[in-house]
Amino acid sequence: MQDAVVRARVDSSLKNDTEKVFDKLGLTTTEAIRLFLAQVKLRGGLPFEVRLPTDNSDLLLSTPSRQAVLDSVFDD
Repeated sequence: MQDAVVRARVDSSLKNDTEKVFDKLGLTTTEAIRLFLAQVKLRGGLPFEVRLPTDNSDLLLSTPSRQAVLDSVFDD
C-alpha cells in the first residue's frame, strides 16, 4: 500500500529539466523517485558513487565564501 508522502523543495529549473528527461523515459517524477528509493533499499546505499570533482579549487575558498555557496545550493 502506498500511504507515505515524500515532499522536497528543489530549484524550479532543476525540476523542469529532470521532468523533460523523465518524460523521454516514459516516467513521472513520482515514478522516478520510487525507482530511486527502491534502488537505495536494494543496494543498502545510494545507487551511484558520490565524490568530489577532481578540480577541488572551490575548497580553497574562504569560509564565508564556502558557506555562501552551500547556502545557495541548500536554500529552502
